[in-house]
Amino acid sequence: MYEDSKSTDKQSLWTTVLEEFPGGADNFLIVARFCYGARVDITSKNLVSIHCAAEYLEMTNEYGEDNLISQVETFLHKHVLRNWKDCILALQSSSPVLKSAEKLQMIPKLMNAVSTMVCTDPSLFGWPMMMYGTLQSPGGSILWNGINTGARMRSSGSDWWYEDISYLSVDLFKRLIKTMETKGIRAESLAGAMMYYARKYLPGLGRWQSGTSDSSKSRRRVVSFNLAKASSPSSMPPLDQIALLETILSLLPEKRGRSFCKFLLGLLRVAFILGVDGNCVKKLEKRIGMQLELATLDNLLILNYSDSETLYNVDCVERIVRHFVSSLSSSSSQLPEFSPPSLDPVTSPSPAPLKKVAKLVDSYMAEVASDVNLKPDKMRSLAAALPESSRPLYDGLYRAFDIYFKEHPWLSDRDKEQLCNIMDYQRLSIDACAHASHNDRLPLRVVLQVLFFEQMHLRTALAGGLNVANTETAHAVTIPGGRTGQEIVQRDGWVTVVRQNQVLKVDMQKMRSRVGELEEEFQSIKQEMKKRVSKSSSSMSSPRLVKLGCKFLLPRASDAKNDTVQNSVSSTPRSATADHTLPRSSRHSKHRKSFSFFG
Repeated sequence: MYEDSKSTDKQSLWTTVLEEFPGGADNFLIVARFCYGARVDITSKNLVSIHCAAEYLEMTNEYGEDNLISQVETFLHKHVLRNWKDCILALQSSSPVLKSAEKLQMIPKLMNAVSTMVCTDPSLFGWPMMMYGTLQSPGGSILWNGINTGARMRSSGSDWWYEDISYLSVDLFKRLIKTMETKGIRAESLAGAMMYYARKYLPGLGRWQSGTSDSSKSRRRVVSFNLAKASSPSSMPPLDQIALLETILSLLPEKRGRSFCKFLLGLLRVAFILGVDGNCVKKLEKRIGMQLELATLDNLLILNYSDSETLYNVDCVERIVRHFVSSLSSSSSQLPEFSPPSLDPVTSPSPAPLKKVAKLVDSYMAEVASDVNLKPDKMRSLAAALPESSRPLYDGLYRAFDIYFKEHPWLSDRDKEQLCNIMDYQRLSIDACAHASHNDRLPLRVVLQVLFFEQMHLRTALAGGLNVANTETAHAVTIPGGRTGQEIVQRDGWVTVVRQNQVLKVDMQKMRSRVGELEEEFQSIKQEMKKRVSKSSSSMSSPRLVKLGCKFLLPRASDAKNDTVQNSVSSTPRSATADHTLPRSSRHSKHRKSFSFFG
């Protein structure tokens, strides 16, 4: 505050300048009216700013009885701190004079009051109280002494306060969450409030987090008093959205849960859209990796918002998988569960985390394999990110590679073999081996290896068939628990396969014996044909040339005629015999060719 004087010809003017006056000119006008004895209405919306202005002007009781500061403090303690609605309105209106209010300790008082009321039954505070909720207007508002208050009925759920505190600014929301944490409010309740706040102001996050319905939103609102949002997603600048995301990430508790993991993946997607700092992305990826077994395929399909050619951000998923693998080796990286798990009302026992993540990664690879711009190195690196012990069966990985080979027909056999070498062919099921043995998209070397291990599977099944046969003929051996050996085999699911292999083995033996009989019959027919051909050739005559000295005598015309007649007569039975025997020979030779595998 300083004074300045200006002199004119007739009089001098004195001007008083108040630097950094809290609340500006409008607030100064309220204080000036109080100084001149006019009535001043103190409400929860102007309480903080009037108190800051009165302290700035030092309007204490030393200069006048019942001065402005004493009136403001009386209204604060008797009305505002006891009412939920007034506390929220006072906190929201304190943003323009936040620095001055901090010096007066008004913000901590309001936040402590809000935190205490969150820990308390909502029907025990606020106006109008729950006891007046029995009378309602047709629109659902609460009636107090027959007057429509405009307030809505409260909800007895633990999330009734989420909507109201979402009207606060980011800085006030951060301070309120920290104050609630010191008051001992449960971590899942704080996480739910932060998730609600982030879905309200971060673009795109509410679309992916579809768990909040309209009815739940109406339940979370305690009273429908007139509040303006702190900011809307459309009007919030990108820098403020980045600051909000980083603030939410710094406040989130170190916990794990199914809905919580889904929310973290949504934050990661928004982080890529906004282009946040790399450290923030690394923190999100690490926290997701520490609870990756709780994720789903839909939430893991994060689009690539950078200049990369691939459709999905495969590199991000690979980093998350590697964080998961590293977290398994260190016990300090294990996150505790929410207790009680209110964020996940439906819980069921899940298999081993490593096997569940392996199944999730295989499904993810099958989904992204149709991207024509996805390089083989990316597929190989993502498949190799998990240890070999994570996959009891490699059917899911084989399916992903098969889809990738189908969508990338230009791949060389070398690239395909490098991908297939990641698979353990011994861990392919019988159905997968049968499919791979007839798959034209696989390299020949891979098909041969699959056939080799398929034969091993069949041998194992045949050996098991012999054991089952012995078990069926012998007496049932009883083991502890009242189960027999045959029941154990049935429990393993091999009875049907073993019996089929037994039938196949018997058919193969019959086929081999039949092939032997056909070969013997063919040899006898062949010997008989040789005898007939030799007899017919010896009985035939042909014209000869007789050499006398150095001259040759030509045969006579009558001899040539007789020879022609004999040849025509003798050739008839030979051709008939050949026509009669050749079809049998060809038929038996065909059988011999079909079953030569068993000879």
